[in-house]
Amino acid sequence: RNMGFAGKLLANLLAIFVLAVVGGLGSAWYMVEAGSRLSTRTFGPWTVWTSAGRPDADPYTRARIARNGLLPVASTLELTFYAKTDSDGGQLQSGCEYAVTIEGLDGVWWNLAVFDRKGALISNAAERYAFSSDTAMREPGGQTVVVVARETRPGNWLPSGGGKITLALTVQDAALAAAVHDGGAVKPLPEIRKLGCR
Repeated sequence: RNMGFAGKLLANLLAIFVLAVVGGLGSAWYMVEAGSRLSTRTFGPWTVWTSAGRPDADPYTRARIARNGLLPVASTLELTFYAKTDSDGGQLQSGCEYAVTIEGLDGVWWNLAVFDRKGALISNAAERYAFSSDTAMREPGGQTVVVVARETRPGNWLPSGGGKITLALTVQDAALAAAVHDGGAVKPLPEIRKLGCR
C-alpha cells in the first residue's frame, strides 16, 4: 500500500511538473509571438510593440527582436505596425487580394512590406518587396493604395506568395510615436480591404 501511495504521489508530482513546464513554455511563446496589453497596442488590424527600440524594453519584446533578427530604430522616432488580419478581422491569406489605403501620413516617411508568417520577405521574380512614401504612386485624392496579390497588378503591387501573410508598416513620425507611448489618440492607420479570393 505504501509503495502504491508513493507511486501515485510521484506520478502526480511528475504530471504537475510537466504541466507547469509546458504551460510556462506555451505562455512565453505566446507573449513573444502575440504580445500582451503590457507590451503592445492595437489599432484596428495593426499591432505595435511599444517598447521596441528602447533600452528599457520588456523581456518579451527583447526576445521577439532577438528571435526575428530585428534592428529597430529608437521607438521615439520610428514605429513598426504589424497586421495579420484585414480590417474586417479575416486572416490575411496569399490566395486573396487586398487594397491597403494609406492616407493621413502626409509629411512623414513610411514603408509597407509583406512577409510570410516566419518573417521572411516574399520571394518573387519582380524583386518587389516594399513601397514607401518615396516610391509609391499617389491617387488623385492624395492617398496611396497598395494592392497585395499573387498575380501582377498595375500600380503599387506587392506579391503575396503562398500561405498566410503579415503586413508591416513602418512610420517615422515623432508625434505618432509619442501618442502611442502616452496612450493617446492615434491618427487612423491604413485600411486593409479584401478585394476577393481565388
